[in-house]
Amino acid sequence: MNGKLPRPADAGAADMAHNARESWRIFGIMSEFVEATERLAQIRPAVSIFGSARAPVDSPYFLLAEKIARLLSDAGFSVISGGGPGIMEAANKGAYFGKSPSVGLNIQLPNEQLSNRFQDISLTFHHFFARKVSFVKFATAYVVLPGGFGTLDELSEALTLVQTGKTRKMPIILVHSPFWGGLLDWFRDRLQAEHMIDPADLDLVQTIDDPAAIVEAIFKYYEKRGFAPLPAERENLLNL
Repeated sequence: MNGKLPRPADAGAADMAHNARESWRIFGIMSEFVEATERLAQIRPAVSIFGSARAPVDSPYFLLAEKIARLLSDAGFSVISGGGPGIMEAANKGAYFGKSPSVGLNIQLPNEQLSNRFQDISLTFHHFFARKVSFVKFATAYVVLPGGFGTLDELSEALTLVQTGKTRKMPIILVHSPFWGGLLDWFRDRLQAEHMIDPADLDLVQTIDDPAAIVEAIFKYYEKRGFAPLPAERENLLNL
């Protein structure tokens, strides 16, 4: 006896079946990236908008997101959201009634997320990471409204990718300064003070509360270089 528990007689077959499923799963992931690239390649310039799925339709955050999205859409920006309820629905709704496409990147969840009806282009993902790549890859700016863990995850992802040079620099705009003030103070008083980030990293994000000023800030950022990715940026996006 070597001290090891005996393996069930069918363990080898179960392992082989699991490995086969993993291999086929890779093709499913590939198909999500291919479909997203084919359907979203022509929507640029686009702005990804994030925020809480729990914001009711009559909340100030919902109405603010809807107004921002409408202004962006009328200004020529496609608007990308997560395709679900709350701020996602507000963003899609504002863009849907504007001049530019409203895009929803929906996700299948154990507790099913209901897609909102304000989507000109609708994609459904099984894998969070494929969806997250699409939010970044096709965006020229991030607009982040109040939200929970998912919103913080998307914000952290954007900041990390820009900070490390894995994607191009872009405006990352936080909306409603009273909500974000404590987090930004923590960035400065903890992360920067304890040398977890560089002082310049704080400049990767800005806070703007006025919807028209958000549109103006995005145009100002790109006025000297245009919205199209530069050659080096295209290469980085290929390796995202």
